[in-house]
Amino acid sequence: MNRRPLTLVIAAAVVALEGLIALGLGLFVAVEALTGNPGNMTTALAEAAFGVLIGAGLLWVAWGGLFKMERWGRSPGVLTQIFVMPVAVTLIQSDQPQLGIPLIVVALAGLVTLLLPPTTRALYGDG
Repeated sequence: MNRRPLTLVIAAAVVALEGLIALGLGLFVAVEALTGNPGNMTTALAEAAFGVLIGAGLLWVAWGGLFKMERWGRSPGVLTQIFVMPVAVTLIQSDQPQLGIPLIVVALAGLVTLLLPPTTRALYGDG
């Protein structure tokens, strides 16, 4: 099967969206650390670097793995969705449902589309 199923395209888009958000947050923290007065510059820059690296990694998984129909892309994609769930629940419990609920919806959409049969067939073949 050479054609990308819609489920795989949606999964790649979800992972790419998460990657763009992580990259953007990492860059935001870097700018804030360099232009502001952080309590601990080393920690702020480490957090910024972590966000940028995670974002770049997720974009690589989305484009180089899932969108190009490489098998290896599914595992980090699924793992990301599983890691996002407790973050979303924590946001909801911290009186930030406006962030947590959409995050749960996106993570569930990513997880479901990564595990649906059309995605499995596209990545692993028919049998």
